[in-house]
This record gives sequence, structure tokens and C-alpha cells, in this order.
Amino acid sequence: MRALSLEGGGADAVARQHEKGKLTARERVDLFLDEGSFVESGAFVTHRCSDFGMAEKRFLGDGVVTGHGTVDGRTVYVFSQDFTVFGGSLSGAYAEKICRLMDQAMKVGAPIVGLNDSGGARIQEGVVSLGGYAEIFLRNTLASGVVPQISAVMGPCAGGAVYSPAITDFVAMVEGTSYMFVTGPNVVKTVTHENVTSEDLGGAAAHAAKSGVSHFTAANDSACLALLRRLLSYLPSNNAEDPPFRATDDPADRRDTALDTLVPPNPDQPYDIRDVVRGVVDRGSFLEVHESWAQNLVVGFARLGGRVVGVVANQPAVLAGVLDIDASVKGARFVRFCDAFNVPLVTFEDVPGFLPGTDQEWHGIIRHGAKLLYAFCEATVPKLTVITRKAYGGAYDVMSSKHIRGDVNLAWPTAEIAVMGAKGAVEIIFKREIASSSDPKATEARLVADYREKFANPWDAAAHGYVDDVVEPSRTRERLIRSLEALRTKRERNPPRKHGNIPL
Repeated sequence: MRALSLEGGGADAVARQHEKGKLTARERVDLFLDEGSFVESGAFVTHRCSDFGMAEKRFLGDGVVTGHGTVDGRTVYVFSQDFTVFGGSLSGAYAEKICRLMDQAMKVGAPIVGLNDSGGARIQEGVVSLGGYAEIFLRNTLASGVVPQISAVMGPCAGGAVYSPAITDFVAMVEGTSYMFVTGPNVVKTVTHENVTSEDLGGAAAHAAKSGVSHFTAANDSACLALLRRLLSYLPSNNAEDPPFRATDDPADRRDTALDTLVPPNPDQPYDIRDVVRGVVDRGSFLEVHESWAQNLVVGFARLGGRVVGVVANQPAVLAGVLDIDASVKGARFVRFCDAFNVPLVTFEDVPGFLPGTDQEWHGIIRHGAKLLYAFCEATVPKLTVITRKAYGGAYDVMSSKHIRGDVNLAWPTAEIAVMGAKGAVEIIFKREIASSSDPKATEARLVADYREKFANPWDAAAHGYVDDVVEPSRTRERLIRSLEALRTKRERNPPRKHGNIPL
């Protein structure tokens, strides 16, 4: 037996790993966890296959490093696939190591982090390897909403292996050295006659911007592991705990006066909603999720007065902040994660509606848009909403409105809450009056001005109690922090049931 537990597949294999710009499995674990905190499990496990000449090819650990340690002093369970041993391929024994780790993490209520770098199922073991993947998928599913699960794809991840990261809460990919796909370029060429590279088909950039499979990308292994540590700093260890509080020297009553003039007077002029988010939350605390995908909606974690919040914000700088299929799915997934792990939701709303067109309708904008509505309706964590400008049509209802159990709903003086924009509304309501007028343009302009005076402000909604207060933009931070503190002990439950039936 070749006992190389400290060097994986041997010095030559380690050197090849380094030549590709990749760290080894153990180097990754050591860099990810607090120094000296790693406690390994299953170090002496080897595969059980005696066919195809495998009896003489055994390595301690069998291609995956498993154990637990700490990140910022909090317990985390981690497995790190070792590409230097049989290309990181998964065997029955390998899968059992990961399953035992996941079972233990569930028992103690600690996050599970998987560092993926594997060629897939170990062919020599056949159905045993395939069964191993299924055992992992089952545990991913059972752990969902119980402990945070994070996947880092730091090398190949193909075939059935991709479904474990896909079930987990967050996926990070390393640029240039990682890829994910169900079928590789050769199969794609055979079936569809498309010529595509592994990078274009399933690289980090493709999954971050086109498919939305990857939530984060990083330039290299070290940067990826640092990102995972930062992400964990916003997450509770399990669904029975609150997210970690961090004291801040950013005053709760800090006023960012730039916010008072940030929203342009012209309702059709864009601005960057991230300027609003950064001006309100604790300085430097915003971590955007899915930054490159469905950019008309911004989601991410931040802190307000030291408390973790999940931010959901329409982005007027991209497609005017309209909700489309991808934005709806992106928002729904994030909202449900936050609700599962006791992260309060802060919504910044500037939405003209849902994206029209045959492409959206035929691809199911109704079904997908309903996912975001369902997620906000279902959420029982504290929900705070700030309407910065447009809140039109059904999208107003969807974006954590008072009608779907929003706890605190604020509006800026620039807020416009209506069924639709002034011009469109007037063209419908006063179609005949405008057509019969001696000066249709002047008549339409007057009616648009009248409509705006009534609806292009938050006062009518406030009179109905749908908006709790109209606040100066620069005072938003203080008001949200005070509201968040008041809602800290909120208790709300949904009706007893096995689970709801979200419109997937």
C-alpha cells in the first residue's frame, strides 16, 4: 500500500496540481480554516475495489480529506476532494467519508463546506460509485434549511457530480481552473454539433453571468477560500441560531446626505441602487451575491447596526429595475435562504413592473414571478421595505409590500405608488377625451401632470396605511436600525403543513 496521506497522490502529482495554479486538498483546508484548528476524520480509509488492477493502487484517505475545524472560532465541517488521487474520482469508501461528515454536521448544527475538485465517479467501482453520489445528494437535501451548505468548485465537476453543489446554498467557482457541466464539449458536439470549450460551456464566467449556477467567482484558490470565510461571517451555524452580531463604529444615526439627491428628478433616468444600499448599511459590510447574473435585481448580505440583514433591491441602472424570469428566480432563492436561517430582509424598491414580451410570457414569467411572490409571502423573518421611487402594478405587491406581511414599509418623498406609470395610465383612462380634444398633446400633458400629482408620491398609500412613514433618504439608516431592533423578538409562524408547493 502506498501510504501518502500527507502528499495525496505523491510528489509528482502534487507538482502537477501546482503547475495548474491549484492548491492541493490539504493546502486548501489549512488555508480555509483557522490555523491549527483542523481535526481530520477518516484519514486511514482506503477503497475496497480489487478489480481492474486497483488492489495495488491504494492511498490513505482515498482521494478526499474530511474533518472539522473553525472559521473565526466557529465550528465548520469540511471535505476537500484530492485531484492528485485518481483524479479526485469518487468511490464507495470516499462517499461514505463525506456522508459521515455531513451526518455529524447535522447532529451538531454546523455548516458544511465542500471543496470540489474531481473527475467524477470512479469508473472501476461502477454502480457503487453512483450509489455514493445518491447518498450525498440525499444528505444535501435533508440538510437544506437546517445548516448552511457552501460549495467551492476548484477544478472539474461534471456529470452527476454537479447536482451536489447545485443543491447547496451557495456555489463559488475559481476563474480559469474550474468548470461544471452535465455533459462535456465532446458530447455536446456529437449531439448538437456545437463546438464549445470547457470554459465557455461551464467555466466560472459562464455560470456566474449566463446560467446563474455560480453565486461567486474568485481569481484563484486563495481568493476563493477567503471569500468563503467572509460569507460564513454573515451566516448562523444552523437554523436555530441567529446570524453572528458584529459591533460597529458606524453610528446608527449617521446621515449620508448624498442620498437626498440620489434619485433623479426625471423618473426615466437611472441610478445605481447599490449606492443606496452602501449609503444605508454599515460601512464596508455589503457582500453582493449573484453579482453578474440577473443584474436588474441586486441581492446580498450586509449589516445594520452590527446585525446581519439580507438585501433585495431592484436595480434601475439595468432594464430600469424591471422584474423578469431570472431576477424573480434569483430573488426567490435568496429570500428563502434568508428566511430559513433567520436573516431579516431589507428590500429597496424601484420597480416599474414585470418585463413584457413573448419571450418572457412563453418561458413562464407568470410561474417564475410567482416564485418571488411566494418567497416573500412565506417569509416570517423581520421584513423591512423602502420604496425609493417606482412601485408599479403587481410588482409593487410582490416586493415585500405591507399586504404580504411586510413589517415596516417606508417610502422616500420620491416614491411613486400606482397601477402603472402616469403616461400609460392616462392613455387608457382618458383615451376618448384625448382623442376628441382640439389639442391632444396639451390635453395629455395636463392629464399626466394631474395623475402624477395624485399618484407620483407616497401620500395616498400612506393614508391607507400601506406605507408606515415617509422618510428623508438620509435618515433611512437610522430608521431601519431602530425598526430592526424593535423586530428582534418577532415571532410569526405559517400554518402547520408538511411543506408548501412553490410554483417550481
